[in-house]
Amino acid sequence: MKDLKIAGLHLDIIWKNKLKNYNKIEESFKSCKADIIVLPEMFSTGFYMEPAEIADRNEESLEWMKKFAKEKNTAICGSASICEGEKFFNRFYFVEPTGKYAYYDKRHLFSYSGENKKYSAGKDRVIVNYKGWRILLQVCYDLRFPVFSRNKQDYDLIFFVANWPKSRIEAWQTLLKARAIENQAYVFGLNRIGIDGNKLEYPESSYCHFADGSVISNTENKIVTAHLEIEKLQEFRSKFPFLSDGDAFLIK
Repeated sequence: MKDLKIAGLHLDIIWKNKLKNYNKIEESFKSCKADIIVLPEMFSTGFYMEPAEIADRNEESLEWMKKFAKEKNTAICGSASICEGEKFFNRFYFVEPTGKYAYYDKRHLFSYSGENKKYSAGKDRVIVNYKGWRILLQVCYDLRFPVFSRNKQDYDLIFFVANWPKSRIEAWQTLLKARAIENQAYVFGLNRIGIDGNKLEYPESSYCHFADGSVISNTENKIVTAHLEIEKLQEFRSKFPFLSDGDAFLIK
């Protein structure tokens, strides 16, 4: 099991324009090498609450991710608006260079913006195994619900991808750190930047935390990078193994 290099993009998402966002992402990562590339929530369109207008009906974002992952020889992850049958989902894809993929449908829909009226909630908690690392996939508002992301000693890293505005940014920053500490795991939180079509502002606010809450990421030219060390994590957990004292529970 090897260490991981993660690279996330502070993407100023072009409102409702998939092709321009795909091109912008490709250009941003031209000279960047990483084991996993992370993209924000709804990276291809922005957080738009009329999914009938913008949702992928032919797996457009997934197909682009497969192509890009193969070209870069790296895993790519991020969420997109998806139409499946008569339902819409905020779907977080994790795509490997081989084309193999997994996905998590956002469980906690943001009722404040009406997401719960337009999108269907996912049910399953999804953990991806990549290069020996166990990775929990989470989207934005999930961050406020710690029971769902509680570490049952079944993951090493959490990805939170988001469109989290400036007005509530302190909560985002505080909760990312809390999730790392309480779950003894690496937490990589990636937020978009810029101003969206609803005039909401998003500051540069993406971080990777180690299990003690410390920030281990660096940002340069809108690329947020972090080097994750599995031995360091295992040693930290073995010195203070409080996860084994946690409560048993069932999520319904």
